[in-house]
Amino acid sequence: MAPTGVVVSEKLQEWKLKAERCIDEAKDKLFTLSKDIWSCPEVAYEEKQSHDRLVRFFSEEKGWKVEGHYSLPTAFRATWGPFGGKDGDDVVNVGFLCEYDALPGIGHACGHNLIAEVGAASALGLKGVLESEPDTPVRVKVTVLGTPAEEEGGGKVDLILAGAFEGLDVVFMAHPSQEDAVYLPDMAVHDVTVKYHGKASHAAAYPWEGVNALDAAVLAYSSLSALRQQLKPDWRLHGIIKHGGLKPNIIPAYSELEFYLRTPKHKDLSSLRAKAEMCFRSAAMATGCEVEIAFAKHEYHNILRNLTLDQLYEANGKALGMEFTTDQTVLNTPSGSTDFGNVSGVVPGIHPYFYIGSTALNHTEEYTAASGAEKAQFYTLRTAKALTMTALDLLLRPELLRRVKEEFAQVVLRG
Repeated sequence: MAPTGVVVSEKLQEWKLKAERCIDEAKDKLFTLSKDIWSCPEVAYEEKQSHDRLVRFFSEEKGWKVEGHYSLPTAFRATWGPFGGKDGDDVVNVGFLCEYDALPGIGHACGHNLIAEVGAASALGLKGVLESEPDTPVRVKVTVLGTPAEEEGGGKVDLILAGAFEGLDVVFMAHPSQEDAVYLPDMAVHDVTVKYHGKASHAAAYPWEGVNALDAAVLAYSSLSALRQQLKPDWRLHGIIKHGGLKPNIIPAYSELEFYLRTPKHKDLSSLRAKAEMCFRSAAMATGCEVEIAFAKHEYHNILRNLTLDQLYEANGKALGMEFTTDQTVLNTPSGSTDFGNVSGVVPGIHPYFYIGSTALNHTEEYTAASGAEKAQFYTLRTAKALTMTALDLLLRPELLRRVKEEFAQVVLRG
């Protein structure tokens, strides 16, 4: 009789092959889903058509309980199960996340249509395997959350506060990029809008009667530029002057700036925020303007890595032919920010990056085209397969799920 470990290994391999087949069988409707979302780009909190399309997608699939407008007008939840095991068994709730907001002006230049497709494909793959295995040893529930407003606002943070992630044991999603990577360094971020109010006057006839709000904005911008010399090398401070006046012969009575403050660790964000705020306020004092400083309602935290999940995903990805980047510049340089960082502080999860067949850079028109191209489909579905296989590792080897949760508790404690 074969040892238990060998039996589990053989069963696991069989299940992973089934997951591949299930996802391949759904490839046409998954591409249609992705293309439909790509064709109607909608910005944060306004993803009405994308929300409706995803709700319809899961409603048309057998066995899913679908809740549209879930906690947010453009969020949704689709659940299947519990399935398998015995009635008295604890349920393992596996979550998959879909993003689908676009960027203003250039559409799906970050490939969120593909993120939605990966989440949907992974969920279908896992459900398909479990349905074909009536003797599943554990009770499993599959949850798909549609999480709007990643590019601006923080839909996942809204959903955390609404309790949407309570009861999930692990969450999966993946983000398009220029390479396959288990993890790329991200940063905590807080957005701030600053408004200066001065007094208009004729700039030639009697400028002494005016209070120049544009001067305040320029002084603040210059002060923040000087501040960068005293910041830690991996801290980031960048922004724009959104409004600087109406006409050269009118002293500007109003100006507005928008800045992003980023640090690799969330715990350092408050320090950078205090330094930036001093620059904003001192510019108001120097010019005699009134100032309004409004920080965004949500901060984005940095992602807390789970190395157990990383290792499992990498092994599954390599088995599918992924070639993970070894470029140390890419692997060690902090880049953008995501509200998945906040999720990683409340439930164990993984947020790998995947190649889509293009070297175009995110947030460009070229990447918009690449994210809607048929060429991206092979890589997108391969990523979904790797995520589903990683979920299967946890379900058939409960010691791995325990390890994931233990590591999560330790990492959260360290911050």
